[in-house]
Amino acid sequence: MSHVLVVDDERDTASTMAMLIAGEGFTVATAGSLHDARRQMALQTPDLVFLDLKLPDGSGLRLLEDDALRQKSEIVLVTGHGDVETSVQALRLGAADYLLKPVAPRQLQEVLSRVAVPSAGRARHANEPSAPASGPQSRFGRLIGCSRPMQQVFQQIERVAPTGVTVLLTGESGSGKELAASTLHEMSSRRNHPFLAVNCGAISPTLMESELFGHEKGSFTGADREHAGLFERAHGGTLFLDEITEMPLELQVKLLRVLETGSFLRVGASQQRHGDVRLIAATNREPQRAVDEGKLREDLFYRLNVFPIQLPPLRARREDIALLAEHFLQGIVRQEGVAKEFAPAVLAQWNEHAWPGNVRELRNIVHRAYVMARGHEIVDACLPQHAEPVHALRPLAPTPKTPTLWVQVGMRWDEIERQVTLATLEHYDGHHQHTCDALGISVKTLYNWLRDWSLSNGRRQRLLQTASSQARRTATAP
Repeated sequence: MSHVLVVDDERDTASTMAMLIAGEGFTVATAGSLHDARRQMALQTPDLVFLDLKLPDGSGLRLLEDDALRQKSEIVLVTGHGDVETSVQALRLGAADYLLKPVAPRQLQEVLSRVAVPSAGRARHANEPSAPASGPQSRFGRLIGCSRPMQQVFQQIERVAPTGVTVLLTGESGSGKELAASTLHEMSSRRNHPFLAVNCGAISPTLMESELFGHEKGSFTGADREHAGLFERAHGGTLFLDEITEMPLELQVKLLRVLETGSFLRVGASQQRHGDVRLIAATNREPQRAVDEGKLREDLFYRLNVFPIQLPPLRARREDIALLAEHFLQGIVRQEGVAKEFAPAVLAQWNEHAWPGNVRELRNIVHRAYVMARGHEIVDACLPQHAEPVHALRPLAPTPKTPTLWVQVGMRWDEIERQVTLATLEHYDGHHQHTCDALGISVKTLYNWLRDWSLSNGRRQRLLQTASSQARRTATAP
C-alpha cells in the first residue's frame, strides 16, 4: 500500500486532506513543519508528499533540495499563495505537480491516481541505470530544430511534460505553438487520452461557452439535442486553448473556476460536472500587455502562467531554416511521388528572408517552390516580390535621416510602445512589413495593436488601408 505524507501547518487543511487520502486506500501521515516532515520521513519513506511552501520553520523548497527524497518520492506543491516564480523554481527542482488551496476532493483524487506509485516500484526505477546523456537533438516530439533557442524549448518541455502543471505558450503566429502543445501531451502520462485543440479567436463568442462546456437540449434556440463540450470530451487528456486572449472576459471567469475546482456547468444545466483535463493555453500577444489592455483577466493570467514557454520566431533560429525546409520537402515528395532537391542559392535566399509568417510561411513557400520547379532541382525561392533581406530592413544604427522621438520620464510603457510603433509605421510610409521587421514583431501583432489603439478615425483608416492593400499584393504575388 502506498504511503502519503501531508506537510501543512494549517491543521484543518492537513486533517481534511489526510481523511480524503485515507479514504482512497492510502496510508497517510501529517506534519506541520520541516522538522516534523523530516521526522515522519525517517519513520516511513512516503511515495507521495503534498508539500506546503509556507511553513513555520522555513520554505518547503528546502525539502525539494534533498536529492534522496526526490528519488524516492513524488512531491506535489499545495499552496494558497500564487507565487509564480517560486512555483516554477519548485517545478525545476523536481516537483511533480502544483495545486492551489483550497484543494477540491476531485483534484486530490486525480493527483493520487496519476502520481502515486508503490514504493517498491519507485525504488526499482531509481536503481535502473540512467540513459547516457545525449547531445543536441534536431527532432523532439513534433518539433524540429537544432538552434540554441529551440534546444532551450526542448529542455523546458521535457521538464514540465510529465507533470500536470498548466503551461502558457507564447510566440508569434506560425511559430509552432500547437506543435509544442501536442508534444507536451505526447510526453505526458495523459498520452493515451484525447488531445483536443480549439482556437478561441475562430469561434463566435455566443457559441464559445457551449463549445467549451457543452449544453443541454432546449437550452437555447437550435439546441435540439444535448452536446458534450471540450472539457468533457477531453476527460483524462489535454485541452489546448489557442489565442486565449480572444476569449470573452465573462467566459474567462468561468474558465478560471474550472482551473481552480475542476467543475463546470453545461449551458442550461443546474448540475455540476467534473473533468480531469490538463490545460495548455497559447497567445501571440504579449500576455502582460493583454492584461493591461483588458483583454486577459489578471487572475486568469497568473493561473495560466505557472510554467511559461516562449516559442522563438524563425528569424531568431536561422540555423533551423534548411532543416525545416528539407523536412517539409520530404513530406511533399512522399505525397507526390516525385523527388526534388533544393539548389544552394535557394537556401541562401531563404536564410536572408525576414519570415514574418514564421515556420508556417516557410512550409507554404516550400510547397510553392516544389510545384513551380520544372525539373528535379528547385531553383526559384518563390519569395513574395516585395520581400527584402532582413539586414536591409533592419539598419544596425539610426541614420541622419531617421526621425527622433522624445518621451517623458515616467511615461507609461504601453504609451511609449504605441508612440514608437506609430512613428515607425509612418516613417516607413505605412509599409507594414518594413515596420514589423524594424520593431521585431509579427504582422498579426501589428494588426492587433492598430485595432486596439484609439487612433483618430482618419489616421487609423489610412494606416489600416495601407496595410490591407499591401497584404492583398502579398497574397496575389506569384
